[in-house]
Formats: sequence, C-alpha cells, structure tokens
Amino acid sequence: MSIEIKTHTVEPIRQTFSHIRRRFGDKPASRYQEASYDIESKINFHYRPLWQPDKLLNDPARTCLSMRDWYAVSDPRQYYYGAYVQTRARMQETTEHEFAFCEKRGLLQRLSVEQRERVLRVLIPLRHAELAANMNNSGIAADGTASTVTQMHIYHAMDRLGIAQYLSRIGLLLDGGTGTSLDAAKQQWLLDPTWQPLRRLVEDSLVVSDWFELSLLQNLVSDGLLFPLIYQKFDETLSAEGAGDVGLLTEFMRGWFAESARWVDAMVKTVAAESPQNRAQIEAWIDHWQGRVVEALAPLAEVSTGQAALAEVQQAFAARLKKLGLFNQ
Repeated sequence: MSIEIKTHTVEPIRQTFSHIRRRFGDKPASRYQEASYDIESKINFHYRPLWQPDKLLNDPARTCLSMRDWYAVSDPRQYYYGAYVQTRARMQETTEHEFAFCEKRGLLQRLSVEQRERVLRVLIPLRHAELAANMNNSGIAADGTASTVTQMHIYHAMDRLGIAQYLSRIGLLLDGGTGTSLDAAKQQWLLDPTWQPLRRLVEDSLVVSDWFELSLLQNLVSDGLLFPLIYQKFDETLSAEGAGDVGLLTEFMRGWFAESARWVDAMVKTVAAESPQNRAQIEAWIDHWQGRVVEALAPLAEVSTGQAALAEVQQAFAARLKKLGLFNQ
C-alpha cells in the first residue's frame, strides 16, 4: 500500500473587504487600510444633529476647505487603534521607569529653591492648557470627516490627557505628594499675569467653529511654538544651570511632539496642495493665529528661557512652514 501526498492551493474569492477593494483594488490590504478607510457612515442617517440641524453627521461642510476626497489625508505613522495602543504602551513603560528612577534617587531634591519655583511656575500650569488641547482635538474628531482624519485627532486628544497627568506628577514629586503645587498652578493659571495671554488664547480656541482652523491653531501653530519653547529651550536652560534631571521627566513630551508633528505636517501639506483656495485660506489662518500665539508665549518666555529663545523657535517654525509649501510666494 502506498500513500501519495498532494498539495492543493485554494485561491480566495477576494483578497480584502469590499470597501477596501473598491478603493485600493482586490489585493491584500494593510491593517491600517482595513481599520481606517471608509469606516464612517455616509448615507441612511435617521436624523440630523439636534444641536446643528443644518448639517448632517460626518458633514464635510463643517470646514470651509474643500477636498475631492478627505481620505487623501492619511497618517504617515500608519496608526490604527491596535498600533497606536501598542506604541503608547511602550512609551508609557519607558516614562514610568524614568519617573520611578527619579523618585527613588530623589533627583529633584537637588534643585535649588529658585529652580524648583521656576519649574513649578512654568511647567505645572500647562496641565490646564493640555486639558483644553484634549477638548479641542475631541471636538475636531467629532466634527471632522474621513476616519483617517478623525482617528488621528482622537488619538491626539488622548495623548494630551496623558501629558497633563505627567505634568501633574512632576508637581506631586516636587511638593511631596501633598497636591499644593497643583492648587498653586490653578491659581497661577487663573490669576498670574504671566499666564493670562495664554489662557485667553486657550479660551478663544474653544469656540473656533471650523474644525480645520482649530486643528491648525492647536496642533500646528500653538503646539509648534509652545513645545519647542518649553520642552526644548527651557530644558536646555535648566540643563545649563545643572538642573538637567527635570528633562528626564519631560522626555515623553519631546518624543511625542517629534512623532505627532509628522501627521500634522502631512495633513496640512496634503490639504494645502489640493487647491490654491485651500492654500490661501490655510495661510490666512496661520498668519492670524501665529501672532496671537507669539503674544501669548512672550510672558512665559520671559520667566523661563528669555525672548531670544522665543525668536529662535519662531525661526524654526517659519522653516517648518516653508517645507510644507506655505508662504513661499
């Protein structure tokens, strides 16, 4: 008796889901494509939003910019929920190790009284600005169109809560876990003249109705100037004074900003390249808000890094805009 072993290949009827096949063709799709494209509903809505009856759900008319296909905006990081969560888990594990190391060795106890007060004054009130950034990006995710766009913003919103928590923990390390630093930071945010221009800008951002304008204000202009000023220039200032241990606790913010700038730049570049009208409107919004942001950061720069550092940040930001094809004419 002989046994003959044969192999037989079964060809799949189709390689991917129907909605992905219609967009990319009948070929194996990436996890990012399957989890990101053409997810949101477009037809068969049962009602209009009661709070905005002139619009549909996922209505592209919530921004004055026009795109033939908003799905042209994609995430260069290829983040869908699974990839995003795994990446942030690794970053959090590293950050938790840095906080534990700092606390175990008592590194912040080596700060002088003046350095401690300056860190408390400059860093901890920013937790309130981060909460506003969370609210803004959550609103963008609600109003935006195309799931490749909205998912980037909701991930960004969750990141801002994490940054606010890390800032709070820095304050708790400095005050011995009593929470007095958080109470003082709240009063500074509400009453300190240094913070009032930024607070006014934050409150104005909460009522910007065009979601793309809000994304430019929050994620490109405000973050593009504030993060380099505080988490790079201020960190360099502290390091030069022998207080570089603080930088161990803000490493997450620097790594996160460098990563998030990739999708912000990709989004702005894609939408601006769609039409001259889009580019002109984007430049007008940036021109309007950049002056407001610089004005809001000037008092903060005065007590942290000096005005020269703010000027350097502005120059770097202008170079970033040039790379995006903006303000080149």
